[in-house]
Amino acid sequence: MKRNGLRIGGLVALAAMLTAPALAETGTSLPQDISETAGRLMAAAASDTVGLKFVEDLTTEIGPRLAGSPAEARARVWAVNELKQLGFQNVRVEDFSIPYWSRTHETAEVVGSNAQPLVITALGGSKATPEGGLEADIVRFDSLSDLQAAPVGSLTGKIAYIDELMYKTQDGTGYGLAVRKRSGCANAAAEKGAVACLIRSVGTQSHRIPHTGIMSRDGALGALPAAALSAPDADQLTRLLERGDVRVKLDIGVQSAEAAPSGNVIGEIEGSDLKDEIVLIGCHLDSWDLGTGAIDDGAGCGIVVGAAKLIDALPGKPRRTIRVVLFGSEEVGLLGGQAYARQHGDELDKHVLAAESDFGAGRIWQFQTRFGEGAKPYGDTIKAMLTKIGVAEGNNEAGGGPDVGPLRRGGVPVVTPSQDGRDYFDYHHTPDDTFDKIDPEEFRQNIAVYAAFSYIAAETGWDFRKAADAESAQGAD
Repeated sequence: MKRNGLRIGGLVALAAMLTAPALAETGTSLPQDISETAGRLMAAAASDTVGLKFVEDLTTEIGPRLAGSPAEARARVWAVNELKQLGFQNVRVEDFSIPYWSRTHETAEVVGSNAQPLVITALGGSKATPEGGLEADIVRFDSLSDLQAAPVGSLTGKIAYIDELMYKTQDGTGYGLAVRKRSGCANAAAEKGAVACLIRSVGTQSHRIPHTGIMSRDGALGALPAAALSAPDADQLTRLLERGDVRVKLDIGVQSAEAAPSGNVIGEIEGSDLKDEIVLIGCHLDSWDLGTGAIDDGAGCGIVVGAAKLIDALPGKPRRTIRVVLFGSEEVGLLGGQAYARQHGDELDKHVLAAESDFGAGRIWQFQTRFGEGAKPYGDTIKAMLTKIGVAEGNNEAGGGPDVGPLRRGGVPVVTPSQDGRDYFDYHHTPDDTFDKIDPEEFRQNIAVYAAFSYIAAETGWDFRKAADAESAQGAD
């Protein structure tokens, strides 16, 4: 018999294994009581209901949450109420403004003797086509580099089309390569005289579902109307081009404004003797508008809320404050993370650790740190604890997550619990990003990891900025 992905008969053995003291090769060990509590937190995560319910309710009751939209505003109100009901302290919204963009309509069709519809979605920041749309011949390129190398004026009056594939990787590096065509197509096509640009969707699934995303993080409208074709439609367009010239009618409508309201939602598990020191775990509350934002990033919000609530259920308070931040407007330029760093710039020295869950709900397979040289043994000890639930020991080059990037650059130590992202881009930024794509067992393993490292960071009082001591530094010379 199974319950919550674990065999009931194995729970006792699991708890015993998890509560054994974590000892890194360096000899830095966790105090017995902290080690045992961290183990119990990881075991308890297997039965979590708070985190998963948070995602289900958010995606059901609010749905998609486009940055700056009324839906994102409703999500902030909803999140404040939920965090208060869950018993978080100091729940609040920290407001900021953003440039606003949304789609109103989007269609594309091949015209002429092979007339047929194409499935597209406008890219974030796309300009509108002229009223009634535009028609132009298609010119295909294998990559953004090929488009950029085209002679100036060679695309006058035409539509540039970049037909570059994206490949699946566990760590998401395939996205970093493929997304360049999304950000670069409009500008490069405009330089060559084109009237619009199309790209093969930045995604890894083969269904007739397009993938959206922002073109530029500077908040400005792009140079041209721009859209992504679903993968099968990209294949179809390429096959048609192999048979001769192809003409497409493109019709995109958008709304935009220089300023719209957004904000970061914050709730805390207040600490005790070190309550002014902050362990920050975050996610982003906004989403794109095609699906319901379940894996990107409702899942991340459920993971950090669920982990913090497990710690809150322990007897007594953690020593340090655990701050949960639901960042706003991540999708349109990491604007929530930037706003948080500005608004808390004078207290970054009090942020002892930060991490963001923003890569879906796949199983965490590796744990990376970015600590001071003298704090590496602390990282090794946390990693040793997490190996008990199958998490590999990563390096000391963690990024921390998109919205905590400004904190990392400001000197805040970060960790990256690396999720398995091999199927993440099958759903990311598409209509298929819905609650049913979350695997409850893998989701709860994420909560176990976040609960354990957050608790250890809060309870030990370790200094993760610690530089190498003089003796070690001399030995390295």
